[in-house]
Amino acid sequence: MFSVNSQHQRFSIRRIQRARVRRGFSLTELMVVIVIIGLLAGAVAVGARAYMAAGRSGVARMEISQIVEALESYSAMKGRLPATNEGLQVLVESTDQFPGGLLKGNLNDPWGNPYEYVVPGPDGEPYEILCSGADGRIGTDDDISNTELGDE
Repeated sequence: MFSVNSQHQRFSIRRIQRARVRRGFSLTELMVVIVIIGLLAGAVAVGARAYMAAGRSGVARMEISQIVEALESYSAMKGRLPATNEGLQVLVESTDQFPGGLLKGNLNDPWGNPYEYVVPGPDGEPYEILCSGADGRIGTDDDISNTELGDE
């Protein structure tokens, strides 16, 4: 009835059909892969957030150092430090000697809060420059001050 050739053809067709069905992934396999990718992405995000926070703190320390240098230059030129009511704003204002000001840029920390200028500073220091840190409040553990920069 059946020739060997036609039986062979049927088996070949069935094998091809099974191969086509088996080529895809099951829903379970896809879900496992998606969960693994999600876990990896979460771990990377947590690690990146820690590096970002450390980077912002480093930028704040650098900017405070630049403000201190500008204050020292101002003191050498004028023979005094800026008064509390003058604040740090006098450092960015244009003068005859420094048309661009002693300090370029804005006076905000990496979190967008203004740097605080306190005259006189604590423990007999002539002044203190404060960065409120990530929480935006002075007086908390994440504050950065020019009085601490020499300790690191």
